[in-house]
Amino acid sequence: MSYKIVVDSCCELPPAFRNDPRFESVPLAIEIDSWRTMDDEHFDQQDFLRRVRETESCPKSACPSPDRYCKAYETEADDVFVVTLSSHLSGSYNSALLGKRLYEEEHGPKNIYICDSESACGGETQYALKAMELKEQGLSFEETVEELERFRDSMNTWFVLDSLEHLRRNGRLSNWKAFVATTLNIKPVCAGDKGVIVQKAQGIGMKKALMKMAGLIEAGVKKPEERTLIVSHCNCYERAMLVKDQFLNSIPFGKTMILDTTGIGSLYAQDGGIVVTY
Repeated sequence: MSYKIVVDSCCELPPAFRNDPRFESVPLAIEIDSWRTMDDEHFDQQDFLRRVRETESCPKSACPSPDRYCKAYETEADDVFVVTLSSHLSGSYNSALLGKRLYEEEHGPKNIYICDSESACGGETQYALKAMELKEQGLSFEETVEELERFRDSMNTWFVLDSLEHLRRNGRLSNWKAFVATTLNIKPVCAGDKGVIVQKAQGIGMKKALMKMAGLIEAGVKKPEERTLIVSHCNCYERAMLVKDQFLNSIPFGKTMILDTTGIGSLYAQDGGIVVTY
């Protein structure tokens, strides 16, 4: 049966899939002061980062409308799989659910599965590519949903950012953690726990924090040879390469990818941020 995978624009689709008809990215909007842009193929990361540096305001995002999701479901594909940002970070998941209701009111029932990825950036990518892999293996809609839910429960998201200010000012972290990280150069090592950001450790400076993150992952990862490591970065490719090499020196991941953050990922990760999923 034919299928389509709908993702919101925090998902970092690898270049080979950006024009693939099996995928559609539904863009969120980004605002800084009176400036507004869509997080789509026209997003200019360098221009965005420049605008962030030049203002004291905090950039904000707006999730896609239910109607925009509804239009993405209007496809001849039999099965539709939707991957969104963690519902703790964005309203994208709820909007996708409302879009399904709108679709069914107008067109009737359809196989539409909407997944709260409980992650962001490369975590969404992991999930979208897994959905494609399962469907290409010939699994039914129901079988694919079952495997995807199992896959989500085994996926891990970690990150170290140069600054937590945008997360704090958008209500995603406590004021205390962001204050300490800013004033003492302490970089928290954070992870996702069912979509909620938790602090696992900390290091003085980015390099030590990344090393600590690698050590924690090495101690806890199971069957790495069966997993794909995705290192997402915001405007710091060389740092991402060092992180990837650091992991591969001690953990035998089956596949690796380095991906640049999209607009929403850039908003939260900020310049220099690293997000690791596997």
